[in-house]
Amino acid sequence: MKLRPLADRVVLKQVEAEEKTAGGIILTSAGQEKPEVYEVIEVGPGGVVDGQDVEMEVEPGDKVIMGKYSGTKVKLDGEEYTIVKQGDILAIVE
Repeated sequence: MKLRPLADRVVLKQVEAEEKTAGGIILTSAGQEKPEVYEVIEVGPGGVVDGQDVEMEVEPGDKVIMGKYSGTKVKLDGEEYTIVKQGDILAIVE
């Protein structure tokens, strides 16, 4: 099954946490801090949203940072995704 976002929505997947520190120490899953970086999986078409033209600025494969409490969590085929409005994305990581 595939998620196809509507309007200015974006489907994100959280980037996995590092399992090893820079010093070579292996972390257990409990000791890993979840990163705030997400990968863009799918992007809606944009268009007119609330009477304003919205042009999509992100594309699949981009790494982004979003607001901590933004979006809706969805589980599909054992994977967890977050669906947000493009306006909830704070920055693109380059």
